Amino acid sequence: MVSTERGYSTSYVVHQSPEEVTAAVLDVRNWWTGQIDGPTDEVGAEFTYRHPPQHYSRQRVVELEPGHRVVWRVTDSRLAFVSEPAEWTGSTIMFEIAPVADGTELRFTHVGLVPDVECYDACSTAWLHYVNGSLHSLITTGTGLPDPW
Repeated sequence: MVSTERGYSTSYVVHQSPEEVTAAVLDVRNWWTGQIDGPTDEVGAEFTYRHPPQHYSRQRVVELEPGHRVVWRVTDSRLAFVSEPAEWTGSTIMFEIAPVADGTELRFTHVGLVPDVECYDACSTAWLHYVNGSLHSLITTGTGLPDPW
C-alpha cells in the first residue's frame, strides 16, 4: 500500500482484522481525545473536534469503505497556536486499511500537513500520539489512551 498524497504519514501493522481496524477508526470519541460532536460513521456526515483553547476543526466523512478506507475533508478549522488559524481547512485526513501477511496495516496520512506548514511540528507530534498511541491501543486492547496535553 503506497500513498502518493503529500502530507504527514505513519503506518503500522496489527493482528486485528480490517473490519476491526475500521470500527476503531470510526470510534473517534475513544481515541481522538477532546470534544467530538456529530456522527463519524457515515459518508456525508460532519463532526467537530474541539480541544479548547488550542484546536477546533470540522470534518466531513467523504469516503467510507469498511475494511479499506476512511477519508475526512476538513471543512473548517481554527488553530490558536499558529499565525494562520485556518491551516487545516481544505486538508484531507485518510485512513487506509489493508490486509497483510501478519494482520492488517493501517496507514494514516494527513494530506496537506507538510513540514513547511506552521503547525507541522505540533500537529505531527499530536497525530503520532493519537494514531500510533491512542488509536493503536484502541485497536489492540479496546481502550484508547488519554490525552497527554
